[in-house]
This record gives sequence, C-alpha cells and structure tokens, in this order.
Amino acid sequence: MLARHLKTICYHKYLVAKGCFRVGLYRQGLLHDLSKFSPTEFLVGVRYYQGNRSPNNAEREEKGYSESWLHHKGRNKHHYEYWIDYSLKDGQGGCMVPVPMPDKYIAEMIMDRIAASKVYEGSAYTDRSPLNYYYRGTDRAPIHEKTRAKLLHYLSLLANEGEEAAFRAIRIELLGKKVPGRDQRGRKRP
Repeated sequence: MLARHLKTICYHKYLVAKGCFRVGLYRQGLLHDLSKFSPTEFLVGVRYYQGNRSPNNAEREEKGYSESWLHHKGRNKHHYEYWIDYSLKDGQGGCMVPVPMPDKYIAEMIMDRIAASKVYEGSAYTDRSPLNYYYRGTDRAPIHEKTRAKLLHYLSLLANEGEEAAFRAIRIELLGKKVPGRDQRGRKRP
C-alpha cells in the first residue's frame, strides 16, 4: 500500500502543478499539498489506501472523524474549510462563518478538484466530473457566497466548454494574468 499511496500522491501533485502552471500559479503548483508527506497524513493514507477515493473517508468511517483531514485542511489554503472563522457581528457572536477565499486559492482549489477527479475516476473522467463532485456535497458546504459563485462559475465553464476555455478564463479573469502571445481576451495576437 505504501508504494501505491505514494504514487497516488505524486500523480495528484503532478496534475495540480500542471494545472497551476497553465494559469500562472507556479509557486502554488510546486508547494501544493506538501502536508500529505507529514506522518499525520501520510501514515493514514497508507493504512486506509483504497485507490478509488480519499483514504480520509475510510479513516472517518472507522473512527468517526479523520485526523488526517483535520491536519490537512488546517494547513492548505486551497480548501474552503481553511477559510472559516468566528464572527464578531451582533447576533452572530461566536458563530463559525465562512469568509471569502483569495482568488489565487480558489484557482488552486479548482486545479485540486480537477486532479482529484482525474486520479480517482481514471478513464471515466470528463470535464464535467469536478462539477459533479461539487453537486455531490460541496453545494451544501459552508462556503462564502462570493467564493461559491466563483467556484461554480469556473467549474461550469470547465464542464460546458472544456479545460482550455476554463483555464484561460481562470488565468485572465480570476487571476488577472496575461497569456503570452494573446490579447487581454485570450485571442491570438496578429
């Protein structure tokens, strides 16, 4: 299981880095999910490895919670769960509330979802897979409304127009980066 889990992590990191590089997030692409190599996360991954879903779900089923996931989400800003804080507003004092994610982490979250879908679905993956994953649970999750709107917009663009269009829009619209050899709308320069 150790070798298969390590291969899964490395393949996932490779796919995320590839996507991040395409949208101009080089540092995030290189540093993505390094906490998965910590003993808290790695050993759980080896123990509960199944190959077709996150080992955290198997740990959660056995123990009632996932120590690995709690460790992971607290160290990786591309997870919306990282962006939950206490509110000090009247009537909400002490309540946990989602706060808006910075756009660069929304972009990394999208790359993470694409990569996870590709890893776990294999040849069954389509550009609609990350959106389907969203509708299987994230649509009910505590995500700030601005973050949710952006996530849903780009996952829908991916599902309906494909990776090239979605990545171009993420790079230009969400991240405000230029595409070499293209104008601001992503069209080839003459």
